[in-house]
Amino acid sequence: MQKKAGPLFYVFLFVFVFLVMFPFLWILLSSIKPLSELFGEEAFNWFTSHPTLKSYVSVFVNYPFVKYLWNSTVIATITTVYTVFVAAFAAYAIARLDFKGKSIILGIVLSVSMFPQIATISPIYMFVKKFELTNSYLGLIIPYTTFALPLSIWLLVTFFRKIPFDLEEAAKMDGATPLQTYFKVILPLAVPGIFTTSILVFIAAWNEFLFALTINTAEDYKTVPVGIAMFQGQYTIPWGEISAATVIVTIPLVIMVLLFQRRIVSGLTSGSVKE
Repeated sequence: MQKKAGPLFYVFLFVFVFLVMFPFLWILLSSIKPLSELFGEEAFNWFTSHPTLKSYVSVFVNYPFVKYLWNSTVIATITTVYTVFVAAFAAYAIARLDFKGKSIILGIVLSVSMFPQIATISPIYMFVKKFELTNSYLGLIIPYTTFALPLSIWLLVTFFRKIPFDLEEAAKMDGATPLQTYFKVILPLAVPGIFTTSILVFIAAWNEFLFALTINTAEDYKTVPVGIAMFQGQYTIPWGEISAATVIVTIPLVIMVLLFQRRIVSGLTSGSVKE
């Protein structure tokens, strides 16, 4: 019989959730404050008696924010689709096929993801500059592979290993080729893991800043993180608009995670077949 959680558990749970949500709540409340209440002593007040949506209107009227959203959506979506597609084949080979050097390959994949971006930005920029890919979608999609592909392979390898090998053996006994086994048996069972990986890769690509700041400098190709960072006036920083823009780009990700949290958790913690 399971023990019932006591009052102290809920107190710690409330404090934990509050600490996690505090930055977003503060940004949300700041986004609806008038400009006069964002500075001075009133800036430390939680709530305002004169809520306004002027900052949200200004984001779309005074800045090309819709363009930033479109650029981030296109780049993050294409990066996610092609990265997960390639990673699924690589992860299947590492997890299911028997060949020498699997551990070394997986170690190399993991080590690549450990390199700090600042250490790789110089050669990557020289590469995209050489092929005239700066200020383009492809100029960011290629560099995003450096962190999206290792992340995808690492997650999918863990998931592919949880699928029972008996299913694969049964398919071989029925005369299925390796590709038929992959597409008709393994891949359908791996959908929860692929779905989870896709969400995590999309969020990572959506939030990426350094590559986007360095490679795409033209206004028409800036992504959301860079666009928000470039919000500034001649003499002041428009904190109201920055707060509003942050809320706008965060809420869709929060909703997506909340809607698919069960799939994400199941993809990270369990296999797709019950024994």
